[in-house]
Amino acid sequence: MDVILLERVPKLGQMGDIVHVRDGFARNFLLPRAKALRATEANKKKFERERVQLEARNRERREEAAEVAERIEGVTIIVIRQAGETGQLYGSVSPRDISDALTDAGFSVTRSQVLLEHPIKTIGMHEIVIALHPEVEVAITVNVARTADEAERQMAGEDLTVREDDTFVFEVEEEEGAEGEEVAVEDEEQR
Repeated sequence: MDVILLERVPKLGQMGDIVHVRDGFARNFLLPRAKALRATEANKKKFERERVQLEARNRERREEAAEVAERIEGVTIIVIRQAGETGQLYGSVSPRDISDALTDAGFSVTRSQVLLEHPIKTIGMHEIVIALHPEVEVAITVNVARTADEAERQMAGEDLTVREDDTFVFEVEEEEGAEGEEVAVEDEEQR
């Protein structure tokens, strides 16, 4: 199906482009969200008449998104989750969790604006991209930790996912040998 884009759509085209897309993508995504119109002669004429208003509305939205991007850029949010000793989360951190944390911090971000390729499943500092507008993206940091104390340590630069070698030293002060002499023994084991 051929459609006329009413706004920039990533990996598809700019406003005003006539592109060929699959029918399902057009019917289920582009048309219901007012991102495109069917490319009929009547709609082409309608688009040309309304092009100036559409461009003005798009420019206004982009400017608003740029203002929000200046405030949100570089923000670090903390998400507390349960995790095992190796740093593997028992659950995961999803776009909904990130958008809720940003909303609690005073920013209006929907989960569809959080560009997360796959859920976060480990503790640590994760760089996440937020798409405030098709032309405005901003990066934030998500600090996933088990406790608030761990979150502070991670912010200071400590890596909590690295396990140190556990070395145990067992000392036996006196042990009798086969001939009755005393022998000092040290034994090191690694777990």
